Amino acid sequence: MKLTGNLLIGAQEVAATAGSMKALNPATNAEIEPLFAFGGIDDVDRAAQLADDAFDSYNGTSLTERAAFLESIADGLDAITPELAQRTSLETGLPIAQLEGEAAKSATQFRQFATVVRQGRFRQATIDPAQPERQPRARMDHRMQKIALGPVAIFGASNFPISYSVAGGDTASALAAGCPVILKAHNGHPGASELMGRVIQQAVRDSGLHEGVFSLVRGGGNAIGEALVDHPLIKGVTFTGSETGGMALFRRAQQRPDPIPVFTEMTSVNPTFVLPAALAARGGTIGDGFAERMLVTVGQACLKPAILLAVDGPGYIELKNTMIARVEATQARTMLTPGINAAYRKNVERQSNAGAKRIAAGGETQGAWDGQSVLFEVDGANILENPLLSEEAFGPAALLVRVKDVEQLVAIARHFRGQLSATMQIDPADYVLAARLLPLLERRTGRIVVNAFAHPQEVSYASIHGGPFPATSDSRFTSVGMSAIERFLRPVCYQGFPDEMLPEALRHDNPCGIWRLTDGELSKA
Repeated sequence: MKLTGNLLIGAQEVAATAGSMKALNPATNAEIEPLFAFGGIDDVDRAAQLADDAFDSYNGTSLTERAAFLESIADGLDAITPELAQRTSLETGLPIAQLEGEAAKSATQFRQFATVVRQGRFRQATIDPAQPERQPRARMDHRMQKIALGPVAIFGASNFPISYSVAGGDTASALAAGCPVILKAHNGHPGASELMGRVIQQAVRDSGLHEGVFSLVRGGGNAIGEALVDHPLIKGVTFTGSETGGMALFRRAQQRPDPIPVFTEMTSVNPTFVLPAALAARGGTIGDGFAERMLVTVGQACLKPAILLAVDGPGYIELKNTMIARVEATQARTMLTPGINAAYRKNVERQSNAGAKRIAAGGETQGAWDGQSVLFEVDGANILENPLLSEEAFGPAALLVRVKDVEQLVAIARHFRGQLSATMQIDPADYVLAARLLPLLERRTGRIVVNAFAHPQEVSYASIHGGPFPATSDSRFTSVGMSAIERFLRPVCYQGFPDEMLPEALRHDNPCGIWRLTDGELSKA
């Protein structure tokens, strides 16, 4: 597939209106052809107008039509996987095999959401039939379903450049809900973004949908993102990145004349609590597993386990030594972008300045944007006294916390802010303590893992990727899993409607054949 570097606005290719850029190969520090166009406010306005024009027809597509559209995107991703993985590797330094896995995951997400659409449960169709004889007052017929919010802006993520970027879970779930998408491509992988954007653009065309169902824009600074959030036709926003960036968008959206939701995924250290019996029985194995998961993707994963807490006692030295050995055996590797690398170095320095002791380091850096693996250790009292120690260091660094006793472990659990995930390593003798920790973790995270690690995560009906602030801006929702569709829906009640005017999902004969709640009873009637 030929890369032109143009913006994709509806069915059209649009040349640069506000400058251009070339992709950077972080492994060689060399620029890669071609030039990629930057757009401006007028381009955002054109994309938003097209999306608004597309909304009614796209939101009104049948479940079968919409599911087939999502599946055509999945097929298109499968068709370009070798080319996509090759280009993405050039732009990110990530291994081709890993990126092929990401492409497969991305295609799978679109197929999973196609299944969700066909099932129709996301509509949450609810019917309270008329009761004309009810006393003292008759009840009119009430029927409710959920519909799409409207056009949404999605900010492509940097750290998973395929599965959580242009053709990632945010796009899949928004399109599944019935929302046209304007995608702001991440400048860290512009070629990969264009390849995925073209797949979606072609699927829109092949499915006979309005061209405004999908657009891809790109900008050189904050202006284009701010224009998306500000645009009155945009009804929702998703963002994955730093707390600073996410909250800037969130606050901006709340200052609009008509505030809109911004669903952010921002920061998390995903703490791992190793309880005493598990530590004594298998401390070395736990330490090695933790370090291995921490180092995956050069530590550039939002679910990277970054802090391990263990009560000093039997098994602690074995745990510590295996973590040291794993880190010291790891070579420095290329990080995704110069900006991420610079932030990582700054955060490693912050940990040292905050009192963390460096107990292990991997191989020295060779390339300009390599990240050296680092392991720090602190006492439990230190992490309670200095909140900087429990802030995220995005990259291949972790903190081992030597906890004095069980009471201090509980106190530290209370100390954590909102997290995407938390883990407990436990044996049966730890169950009483685990039960004590559980309600503390439930209040601080969206996913609790036992005897595994936070990363990787399944994309399934039950999986959750969310949590209290600052992990996300709205802990009621998830950005991963089939429940992610709920971010883009709102309820509408239809009262007293004649049957022929009702949406298909709510008609008397249930032509969609979906499960509905009728007078409180779930059935397909």
